[in-house]
Amino acid sequence: MNLRVKHSLRYTYDQPVALGPHVLYLYPKTYPHQQILNYALHIDPLPSKVVRNVDEEGNVQQVAYFAFNTSFFTVEAEMTLRSDPFNVFDFVLFPFETQNIPFRYPDRAQKYLAPYLSRHEITPYVEQFARQIATQANWATVPFLTLLSQHIHDNFFYQHRAEGRAFPPETTLRGQKGSCRDYSSLFIAACRSLGVAARFVSGYLYGNPAQAHELHAWVEVFLPGAGWRGFDPTEGRAMINNHVCLGASADSDQLAPVMGTFQGNAAAVLTAYVEIEEVAG
Repeated sequence: MNLRVKHSLRYTYDQPVALGPHVLYLYPKTYPHQQILNYALHIDPLPSKVVRNVDEEGNVQQVAYFAFNTSFFTVEAEMTLRSDPFNVFDFVLFPFETQNIPFRYPDRAQKYLAPYLSRHEITPYVEQFARQIATQANWATVPFLTLLSQHIHDNFFYQHRAEGRAFPPETTLRGQKGSCRDYSSLFIAACRSLGVAARFVSGYLYGNPAQAHELHAWVEVFLPGAGWRGFDPTEGRAMINNHVCLGASADSDQLAPVMGTFQGNAAAVLTAYVEIEEVAG
């Protein structure tokens, strides 16, 4: 299928401000099953320069520079992607001992995956939770991941929260509630507590009315022989072809669609809106 996404963000200031450089994470990552057909970025007021880079974790970032004062700042990204069906479980875990957790990655992989294995925010309570899910899955790697995703979806109360950082994993676990960011952070902590590399993903989800008009968050885990594979605890399942990734990071607070500063004493108000729909090929 082909997916069209339009993402609009508008900042208004109650008096003119000087905009500093702004980093935009609004360009989709490509995957073997998903390719960009067209892309357009509109910024008003017109920047003096826009530089497109690849950041430390392989995400496309666009940096906008401004040379004048303004009382508003609008960013609109429009994109169309071809997203083909694929079987997220069509792989063989190799080395074979990685079919059960916990396991150790091969030395070369371990070196590059270190940021995604950080034990920051992993508490004994979170690790105990992960071990309970692993026990139910007979300590098998893939069943653990699917059961973890299903458990969060089935047993936690979803809360809409458009702004703010993800809550600490233990807070989400004890409260049994949270947003997609909170669910994802808990999923990541549970995986890392058992030695599975995991990262936070930000983007769009097609097909869920509750997520149709805002950013969505999910998780990718690195499986030897399979690479990065997506799991969505908000949906309670592995990824198929209705997610569009804007960026993936070891940290949950580094992928806001627009990040920057301004000089001035103004108060700022943000209005954001996402449209995602299937279109004819």
